[in-house]
Amino acid sequence: MAMPKGPQAFPRAEYLRRLSTVKTEMERREMDVLVISTPSNITYLSGYTAKSGYVPQGLVISLEEEEPTFLTRRQDAPAAMHQMFIASNRVIGYPEALIGNPDMDGFDAVIDFLRDNGLGRRRLGLETKFLAGQSIEKFKRKLPAATIGDFSNGVTWIRLTKSDLELAVMRESAAIADAGILRAKEVIRAGVREADAAAEIIATLVRGANGKPGTDLSSFYLCASPRSATPHIRWSEDVFREGSQINLEFGGVRHGYISPLMRTFSVGKPADRLRRVHEGEVAGMEAALAAVKPGATCSDIAVAFNSTLKKYGFEKDSRCGYAVGIDWLEPTASLKEGDMTVLQPNMTFHLMLGNWIDENFGYVISETFRVTDTGAETFSRMPREIFVV
Repeated sequence: MAMPKGPQAFPRAEYLRRLSTVKTEMERREMDVLVISTPSNITYLSGYTAKSGYVPQGLVISLEEEEPTFLTRRQDAPAAMHQMFIASNRVIGYPEALIGNPDMDGFDAVIDFLRDNGLGRRRLGLETKFLAGQSIEKFKRKLPAATIGDFSNGVTWIRLTKSDLELAVMRESAAIADAGILRAKEVIRAGVREADAAAEIIATLVRGANGKPGTDLSSFYLCASPRSATPHIRWSEDVFREGSQINLEFGGVRHGYISPLMRTFSVGKPADRLRRVHEGEVAGMEAALAAVKPGATCSDIAVAFNSTLKKYGFEKDSRCGYAVGIDWLEPTASLKEGDMTVLQPNMTFHLMLGNWIDENFGYVISETFRVTDTGAETFSRMPREIFVV
């Protein structure tokens, strides 16, 4: 029995639209064939979200073919047939002999496919920034007649501007993140283990919101006193205590799309220092969001935030945010001073205002937003407050 197609996250026309945009960029760069190897870009162009990117895989796009072809480990091929919009016969599983092989790997299968289908003598694009040097050399050595060029970040920059369908999914993800914050408000109490609170919040992120379950788990950080100065710690074996501060960062996930959210909690009355930082950060956030409009730059947003925060006697060393979408971070535009990326409608960002001030104190707040025709739309409905429990 053949693997059936699963429910598609987006209609076929949406994937073909994305591929058409990529092909236009390929033509601009004078490329005939493209091998996409980064998991997030494969998700964007096909709907595939299974976790097989730990071994080489490639989505092969040809200007002459409407649909791409996907090569992956044989045991992962059924998942691709199930999730991808492409015809199942375009999913090719390479043999297990290429796994754990010191001399060959999955890219040998990709190269053989290119050569066997008359594509080995064409102008070939690779995401070289994300490939090991030995893999790039393998393509050059085994396809000597090909003209190989770099397509790194070509797809990622296209992803920066979202379609209406993508935005709808990101709003669903944001509702799930909001549900996680509300659950945190219910379960964080003095005497409760951090692990137990994390389990309840994570369960909510999986169950979802508004009838839409979470389809994956993203990064989840619960940094409680005395670890509030750390940005990327999970939960510990400790318990919350009266006076504990808890910094939360997580996101809801729908079909690979994530809307991150950060909020700060306090068990009992917040410390004076925390309240003062919060006041400055919220003012800075409002100034940053007010600076969002088409034609402004990423730098303009950062300047608005940083200059406002300084009026309250604080500074933030790290950037103010970044492009967001599939797999959380899109490695393109940053909300930092000097980034002159021009904002356009339907670009999406995580305005990440976490501020790790010294070795024993930090604070977090954030919003995921899209650029509208006139300003910013934030996806979360959570109040911008310190949640006192």
